[in-house]
Amino acid sequence: MREDTTQDLQLEVEVEASVQMEEREGEDGVEQPPLCPIDPNTQGIIKGRDLFGYVGIEAVLDQMRRKTMKAGFEFNIMVVGQSGLGKSTLVNTLFKSKVSRKSCTPNYEEKISKTVNLQSICHVIEEKGVKMKLTVIDTPGFGDQINNENCWEPIVKYVNEQYEKYLREEQHVNRKRRIPDTRVHCCVYFLPATGHRLRPIDVEFMKRLGHIVSIVPVIAKADTLTMEERLEFKQRIRQDLEANGIRVYPQKEYDEDAEDRILNDKIRENIPFAVVGTDKEHQVNGNKVLGRKTKWGIIEVENVAHCEFANLRDLLIRSHLQDLKDVTHNIHYETYRVRRLNESNANGLGLSALSLENGTFDKNEAESQL
Repeated sequence: MREDTTQDLQLEVEVEASVQMEEREGEDGVEQPPLCPIDPNTQGIIKGRDLFGYVGIEAVLDQMRRKTMKAGFEFNIMVVGQSGLGKSTLVNTLFKSKVSRKSCTPNYEEKISKTVNLQSICHVIEEKGVKMKLTVIDTPGFGDQINNENCWEPIVKYVNEQYEKYLREEQHVNRKRRIPDTRVHCCVYFLPATGHRLRPIDVEFMKRLGHIVSIVPVIAKADTLTMEERLEFKQRIRQDLEANGIRVYPQKEYDEDAEDRILNDKIRENIPFAVVGTDKEHQVNGNKVLGRKTKWGIIEVENVAHCEFANLRDLLIRSHLQDLKDVTHNIHYETYRVRRLNESNANGLGLSALSLENGTFDKNEAESQL
């Protein structure tokens, strides 16, 4: 009996001690370490040196490349600026082919439009097996009138209509395997080489369009300015952009990492690009170069000492083309999609019941349709 009582007392003491220890750990906020400690920073990461042999994961890049080359991709660029700034010539120079509406339209007669009338033309460009469907949207009539009030509204409406078209395709029950992408991926805005500051129409346009599309401002026909005038003009424009809160591509908040930030900071330092466009070749030191011939020599378009056309081409095509498309889809289109869905939910209407006009929604028309 005495041995049994002693064992029972020992059990009670051990149980009470363990309970007190658990209560004390709960008060102190200290948790018992797991039986198998796992570093959350390295959980599930198996690097190449830890593998038993070659798996072939990197081959997925070749698979993606083959599929992209077969399907091709789309790029839609809009050029905006008043007549005579060389928009068509610059687009032809960018893609080294006759892709502008002016170059492709037979019996084209240049005349000033009474209103802003957006026109687009499509091409399929193939280079080294890669196909790109290029759409160039021109804006004849912009800034050419005596009274240019609200001349940006047709452009805002067009950009929003392309978002609306894409959104409706996404809402279908039976969606297309690949939705045609007509959204504007980039808007190249042409500034006249005045040497002064931004005009009121430039400020108003870029303030309104900067929230719905990626804008890249350029100084057109920059060979009319001296190097000193060009630097001063670029500095004034950057000051005006910052003072008016105008968002131009690439925006700082969209930099994904430190490497992107370093690259984009160099681009932001050169904005707006001072460009010269031409589709004519000339002989310089035995080599054919794209350039404009003057009495004093040849202005080489692709020579960075003469103009910044090469920097603009690298931004639009060689380094940031996919990023322009990603920003359009993930930022601008996503903002429009959320706004549209919130609008339809607030009114208890479906997307098909709301109409779009000048970037706004006509509720009365939607209610009449119901």
